[in-house]
Amino acid sequence: MSNNKLININSVEELSCSNKFGTFFGVPQSVFDRVWQELSSPKKNSVAYVSMEIGADPDIFHPVQDFLQEEGFTQSPEPAIQQVLDKYLHGPRKIPNYSGGLGVLAGDTLKSFADTHIPVIAISLLYREGYFSQLVDSRVGQIDQATNWSPEATPTLFQLQDPEDPGQPLEITVPFFNEYDHPTEAKAHVWMKMEVSEELDYFVPEFLLDYFIPSSPPWVREAGLRLYNATSAIMKANQRRMLGSGILPLTEALGLTPGTIHLNEQHGVTVTLHLILRHLEKTLGKEYRSTMRDEDIMAAAREVAEHIVYTIHTPVKAGHDRFARSLYTGISHETCHQILNLLAIDADSPHEYNFTAFAMRVNRAINSVSRLHRDVTRKQFPDVADKIKAITNGVHHLTWISETRAELFDKTKELKDWRDDPGVFARMQLSDEQNFCKQLQQAWYQDNQVLVEYINTMLSEHRTQMDTTWIDPPNYLSRLPPEDSCLQPGVFTVGFARRFSTYKRADLIFDDIPALADILVRNNWQINFIFAGKAHPQDEPGKSVLKLILDNQKELYKRSNGLAQLIFVPGYDMRIAKMMVSGVHTWLNSPKRPLEASGTSGMKAAMNGVPNLSVMDGWWVEGYHDGATGWKFGYEGPLNADSLSEHPDTLLYAEDSQSFYQLLPQVLELFYERPDEYMQLALNNLRLNVPIFNTHRMAAEYVRKYDLELPAQTEARIKDFQNLYQSESSDS
Repeated sequence: MSNNKLININSVEELSCSNKFGTFFGVPQSVFDRVWQELSSPKKNSVAYVSMEIGADPDIFHPVQDFLQEEGFTQSPEPAIQQVLDKYLHGPRKIPNYSGGLGVLAGDTLKSFADTHIPVIAISLLYREGYFSQLVDSRVGQIDQATNWSPEATPTLFQLQDPEDPGQPLEITVPFFNEYDHPTEAKAHVWMKMEVSEELDYFVPEFLLDYFIPSSPPWVREAGLRLYNATSAIMKANQRRMLGSGILPLTEALGLTPGTIHLNEQHGVTVTLHLILRHLEKTLGKEYRSTMRDEDIMAAAREVAEHIVYTIHTPVKAGHDRFARSLYTGISHETCHQILNLLAIDADSPHEYNFTAFAMRVNRAINSVSRLHRDVTRKQFPDVADKIKAITNGVHHLTWISETRAELFDKTKELKDWRDDPGVFARMQLSDEQNFCKQLQQAWYQDNQVLVEYINTMLSEHRTQMDTTWIDPPNYLSRLPPEDSCLQPGVFTVGFARRFSTYKRADLIFDDIPALADILVRNNWQINFIFAGKAHPQDEPGKSVLKLILDNQKELYKRSNGLAQLIFVPGYDMRIAKMMVSGVHTWLNSPKRPLEASGTSGMKAAMNGVPNLSVMDGWWVEGYHDGATGWKFGYEGPLNADSLSEHPDTLLYAEDSQSFYQLLPQVLELFYERPDEYMQLALNNLRLNVPIFNTHRMAAEYVRKYDLELPAQTEARIKDFQNLYQSESSDS
């Protein structure tokens, strides 16, 4: 946390704040009132950011907890404040309402909105069972378990109260229709997570709709239990409706007035249906359903589009929601069908509604999440190609830079204010570069030690687990004596962690284990491969890829004479992710190009100076800098229909794995024989990639789409961040 507070807080009680919806904690009352006033202004000068998942665990970014600990604020004479203090200092830190990159990006984005003082609210769902918890068995592979957590006990989460009935939860009504074209009502409680800026002088409220309450119908309660519950198509459709249909009732109940709705993916796109219906009633009267024509619908859609900004995150078909027309006929009224028949048509699948196509058609701005993804998306949606622009993703640098690196940056005078402005790294002129590199190397070694110690402890626990449970742990090393299977710090370590899906090709580099082992044996090079990640519970091919990682461990170890150790870390979450991106020596990304739209995990590594070893896909096309920041391998041919195919025959395993094997000796030789040159890659990442791939810059680019009036000081700061990088390059 920065030492230069912009506000004075002299007692812990000053962090308590309230309004008619309850009492909260994290910012002074004056800050709370100012932000809430901005968000409820009749000028509609704010944004509603809508995301199916938001990853913002307070276990790896916790400015309020940091402040309490730094100031020694651990006691309060007020029982209510003491209860909050105990929760912040000692409570559980997990909020498992995310599955991976999309949700973590959403959380990082909101943190930067708070840090840069952009008036935004976020809207998502609260899932009582979160996303699944992962067990991994070496024989079975991934085992899915329900997640148990308590929002009531979690710091930064507050349940809103009913101002008309003090002490009772606020309950909003969300309208739906059933298969008989009759209205039905769902009820939801509302939780607020305060995403507080590092300086405690601003916050972004995240509102989470909790449908798992007795007054909601059973089908609603079930759909609200787990993120991405895809046990049936109707369950999936209902979950999307619960998000999109809850937006207007929520904002109206709270008196909030966003002028723009930003859809982070199309999951909440049904809000546009409600807006179109409202506009039709406003222009045609209450009997609009019997008088409206197609032209009226299209005119309403054009009006509604002026309030929608849409970010598309993937070219992969599985990421584009499609629902059978017959299914939607059963869960919405006839007027909705007429709208969808015009706006959600899918030329490739006329019996389905395509909700990605719907979102692409009803908006004032569309953005992809990298330049290459923009080019792919334009090919996929040629009818709106001219509207599709690039805003390359970023990550929240204050979250993902390790504590040891942060301590070094804090004491380096040339990096003054790096916490507030990641662009400082681009202007860094070190008076003693050699000494800085030495200290960076030491910090890196410490982070590598932390990761190695975590893994060695895990392997030891797995040995015990084999004797006490039915689980057969997911690591071959757990079957070896401890003296033969402990990882050592300083050994070249490759990190790979993301969702297990076939196109991401987690097993690519093990396609020819004899060739890989031969490289190591011939040169006596040690190497650790650290893998983590989850496959969606319904993604059986993805689970098979994960199982292949487990199945390759023993052969790789034996063929390499123990030089190569392949580890799988189960239970991947943000805490493990931060350990990995700062503790490894290179970050591997091996998708089939161009199916990885962005790939933010590699950015997190780059924030720590860690070079990437990646296929030229997603962000790496922009972050590679002609080899100054890492390495590339694999196919770089033109984009065509085969490029977008996920069929196993088109995944280029043989070609791209051989490319990797040709490159690997260069990487290992540089690391082990020329460490000074390796450190230059790290320095280049700080100078070239930290200023670009951060969410402060990304948030500033989004502000261009929002049409907000900002105070002069905020506006100037946003322009500085916009000037760090132009995602939409001049040649596009």
